[in-house]
Amino acid sequence: MLASVSIAPTLADALAGVTLAFALTARARDLGPPACDIRQAAGSTGAHLREYPRGRVAVVLGTERSGLTNDDIALCQSICHIPANPEYSSLNVAQALQLAAWEMRYVLAVNESIDLLPHTHGHANCGSEPASNEKVQALLTHFEQALIAVQFLDPSHPKKLMPRMRHMLGRNALSNDEVDMLRGVCTAMIKTAKLLC
Repeated sequence: MLASVSIAPTLADALAGVTLAFALTARARDLGPPACDIRQAAGSTGAHLREYPRGRVAVVLGTERSGLTNDDIALCQSICHIPANPEYSSLNVAQALQLAAWEMRYVLAVNESIDLLPHTHGHANCGSEPASNEKVQALLTHFEQALIAVQFLDPSHPKKLMPRMRHMLGRNALSNDEVDMLRGVCTAMIKTAKLLC
């Protein structure tokens, strides 16, 4: 990324090929182009690039100490604000750029129908798949053994405990990982009960 950076002698030179520029500033301006917030700027960017696919959009930031001058802002088509804390609305340049880049990226991803959530690229996670009925029934048998081992379940007077357990675990659509985890809990319960005897 750094190797591809170009350095222009002036802001006017840097914006020479740009078709839509936003001046990112925290201060209200009496003169200059119309103002919008960063999310509106991102929406305008998406609309601009849909209409003009060869267009180029820029977000212009000033220096940390003094921000943008009026002359800098005059080179842009819009003033852009980040709606931060009104008592101290100024962010450092890195934070402001990160927020602007995120808003722009989100709109462009939606426009291009790019996935917004991570995925496995075809590599299924078997542990997250629903457990088979056979695995769930084996868990319930193991669970019953563990409850007896810790004396929570009296096999001579079971009442409705296990049917209720079956109903509870059955309606939760357990994954393979969840069944394995609960089987581990059952094993630990039985092992601990034997140590205490």
